[in-house]
Amino acid sequence: MRRELLAGVGPGALAEADLVLDLGPQHPTTHGGLQLALVLEDDVVVRAEPVVGFQHRGAEKLFEVRDYRQALVLADRHDWLSAFTSELGLALAVERALGLELPPRAAVLRVVLAELQRVAASLLFLGGLRLDGDPDAVHGLAEREAVLRVLEEHTGGRIHPMANAVGGLKQDVPAGWPQRVRDVVARVRAGLPALRDLVDGADHLRGVGVLDPAAAKAHGATGPVARASGVDVDLRRDDPYLAYDRLPLEVVTATAGDAWSRTDVLLRQLEPSLVLVEAGLDDLPPGEVSVRLPKTVRAPEGTAHAWTESTSGVSGWYLVSRGGVTPWRLAMRTASSAHASLLPVLLPGTRLRDVASVLGTLFLVVGDIDK
Repeated sequence: MRRELLAGVGPGALAEADLVLDLGPQHPTTHGGLQLALVLEDDVVVRAEPVVGFQHRGAEKLFEVRDYRQALVLADRHDWLSAFTSELGLALAVERALGLELPPRAAVLRVVLAELQRVAASLLFLGGLRLDGDPDAVHGLAEREAVLRVLEEHTGGRIHPMANAVGGLKQDVPAGWPQRVRDVVARVRAGLPALRDLVDGADHLRGVGVLDPAAAKAHGATGPVARASGVDVDLRRDDPYLAYDRLPLEVVTATAGDAWSRTDVLLRQLEPSLVLVEAGLDDLPPGEVSVRLPKTVRAPEGTAHAWTESTSGVSGWYLVSRGGVTPWRLAMRTASSAHASLLPVLLPGTRLRDVASVLGTLFLVVGDIDK
């Protein structure tokens, strides 16, 4: 990697480049790995190459020998911060292949759960940025724990909920759950001003890792990363699924495209998610939460596609079926994989001290890169 990196640096830069620095890879027992190979001139990055695949999971091949119920379990384990949304995307693809119409209650409850998951993941990303520079202070985790508790109460899973089934949800919400969710929404909302103060004071993020709209589109950036650069795209509004077309949604954008703007957009999108949760609970229809199906599902021969707006960005699923109980082909499109490709664009010209800020504001989940 050292020889390849130096070979790619121009003659003038090569004479002055004084260090090739490898950041990572991590230990192989981790959930996934990301190595950054950096060419530095003094403390400024001249060239950066992300190196992935240290723990390639082979999920798209494993899907081919799993029935659709088992495939949902695998889908749940890639973006573990938005696991509900991952399994939701696959469930939607299979449901479209089957031509199923969801019960109205299931559609609204899925929105509520997806937005609670978005809030929990966003709070963890914000807390991990160490916005006040204190390495021992992680802000927003108490509120995230409250969100995870109500998710676990309904699904039984803290990180891997496995709440979706083909045709809806595995079970209805327990008695009193909507009010407990409202209490959690109020708690998260009460903590937003403190996070706002931290983000406003994070001057070390301003002007760092600027992503222009053309580069964002060329690399397939989505979610808060793209919207912070003025790319106004949100599938919940632009290609609505479930009950998003019936619920109030504000899409948050910015234009500067730097690390601070990405953090700001992530913070400002929390309130619209809380509004969606409340609106879904206010308009929760009665009835069943799933369509009755055989235990073993056979998708008809053909193709189907579904995509969802996860916390980091767009998660896509392309299903090819030949009528069997397992997919013939099932391909994933992950936001983290697309955003990792931005690193060679964003890091050159960045000081070494700011590399972590750029990485942190791309909202990567490494398991979603090594798919």
